[in-house]
Amino acid sequence: MTTTATYPHARRGAPVRPWWGEAALAAAWLTMVIVVGLWVANRGFQAMTDAAGVLNSLGRLTGLVAADLLLIQVLLMARIPLVERVFGQDALARRHRLVGFTSFWLMVAHVVLITIGYAEAARVPLLDQLWQLVTEYPGMLLATAGTVALVVVVGLSIRAARRRLRYESWHLIHLYAYLGVGLALPHQLWTGTDFTASPVATVYWWTLYALALLAVLVYRIGLPLWRSHRHRLRVTSVVRESPDVVSVHLGGRALGRLPVRAGQFFLWRFLDGPGWSRAHPYSLSAAPGGDSLRITVKDLGDGSARVAGLAPGTRVLVEGPYGAVTSARRTSRQVLLVAAGVGITAVRGLLEELPFAPGELTLLYRVRHRRDAVFARELDWFVANRGLRLIYLEGNRAKDSWLPVGFAATDGAEALRRLVPEIAEHDAFLCGPPRFMSAVRDSLRRCGVPAERIHAEEFAW
Repeated sequence: MTTTATYPHARRGAPVRPWWGEAALAAAWLTMVIVVGLWVANRGFQAMTDAAGVLNSLGRLTGLVAADLLLIQVLLMARIPLVERVFGQDALARRHRLVGFTSFWLMVAHVVLITIGYAEAARVPLLDQLWQLVTEYPGMLLATAGTVALVVVVGLSIRAARRRLRYESWHLIHLYAYLGVGLALPHQLWTGTDFTASPVATVYWWTLYALALLAVLVYRIGLPLWRSHRHRLRVTSVVRESPDVVSVHLGGRALGRLPVRAGQFFLWRFLDGPGWSRAHPYSLSAAPGGDSLRITVKDLGDGSARVAGLAPGTRVLVEGPYGAVTSARRTSRQVLLVAAGVGITAVRGLLEELPFAPGELTLLYRVRHRRDAVFARELDWFVANRGLRLIYLEGNRAKDSWLPVGFAATDGAEALRRLVPEIAEHDAFLCGPPRFMSAVRDSLRRCGVPAERIHAEEFAW
């Protein structure tokens, strides 16, 4: 790419308001309080008159809370823009994972407690009671199928299993969670007395299900299709940055109206043939402005390899923008950017959007060889014209460190103090592999940088 003499700043967009996040968390907790209150109002405690009553009542409670958390789990990953801007997708994914596993084990407890409770009350063998529940109670066959779908999703969400899957495969399988939620609904409405015990309970559960469904339809399907249609993105050119890295330049209509900032990413689908339905998360590698966008992609051996062969004119579908690590997070005059490998893409966009005077912004760029540096000419422009402090951390990575072997005898925190004077007064933006960012974050904290000034985000899956 030919470096130009000026770099336009991107449109600012809405500021982050912390109380939005607090309100969302409070609403989530409130739903669980309501669920427990409805259980109490439906004689949850009064039903505990004997062993069977205790088991059945606790089974009802665990089932209700599991259903509530399952719907919260759906809402967490519904890509609601207001929530995305506050938390960022990786923070939402961590909460989604925690809520999902909690919901799953409560669902297991619900099945076990209800089965044992019914068997105790009817004085029948446990397996006979389980068979009767599945085959004779309304909606239970569908609920069983939904449970199997959720078991598959939870099993493949365990880190050891997830590492063996490609992003595309895991993403496809994860859609079965929606199937599990949908198949559970008839059972809850037909046989769940707590769902129909009162008009308040009925209205509450129908409203919660409707909100979850509406959020998915609007933000996971409707909004991406509308934005893709409105902006009509197409590939304009593909430029090779290095042997395994290419930049894709895209044009479209009214791209200046996209509510996107540097540091954010989209999920991209290139309509170039079979496999187009698999989305890939790529950050913008230049601040958005005018009627063009740019992403930069490294060939990592998966679907990213096909990006290099995209032809000009290829149509593009997008979901997003996502991500909360933008210049809006900045709180200090002095800023440190830290990038490793292809993580320079998001940092490059931030570098363009962040206003800074000479000496106020430092970039630590971790590369194996200087010749591997992506955007070297563009970075040199910022050094010469904007006063960027650019420091290449070149060489193989030292064992148990985020630093290269040349710093092997230097502690990470001590290296930061030497490289970045007054490091404790800086905002730090990090982009790179998760382990790299975790190690840098630890060094920053030991240098006295407050957690709220350390900004990093992983692609969530």
